[in-house]
Amino acid sequence: QVQLVESGGGLVQAGGSLRLSCAASGGTFSGYAVGWFRQAPGKNRELVAQSSWNGGVTYHLDSVKGRFTMSRDTGKNTVYLQMNSLKPEDTAVYSCARSRGRFGFNADYYDYWGQGTQVTVSS
Repeated sequence: QVQLVESGGGLVQAGGSLRLSCAASGGTFSGYAVGWFRQAPGKNRELVAQSSWNGGVTYHLDSVKGRFTMSRDTGKNTVYLQMNSLKPEDTAVYSCARSRGRFGFNADYYDYWGQGTQVTVSS
C-alpha cells in the first residue's frame, strides 16, 4: 500500500516562503504523475501543480506561476513544492497525490493521497 506523507506547512507572513515535501513509502513515484492540490475553506479542491510520469513538470495553476515550483527527487522518492511570495489567498490545506497513470489533471485520476498539511499566510 502506497503511503504519502507531507511536511513543511505552517504559518508565514505574506511575501514569505515555504517548501512542502511529500515522501512516498510502500511504492514509488516513478512512472506516475504526481500532483499537489490545495483546498481552502468553503472552496473546491484545485490542482496547484503536476509532474508527469517522466518527471517533467507539466502544469502550474495560473495564480501560482512564477511563485511556486514543483520538483521531484527520484532517489529519495520525494516531491517538493517550493512556494515563494506567498499571499493570503494561498492559505489552504495542501495535499500531494499519485495518479494511476502518466498524467493527471483531475483529482479523480489520483489513487493515493497524503493527509495534507496546513499552509496559513497572514497579511
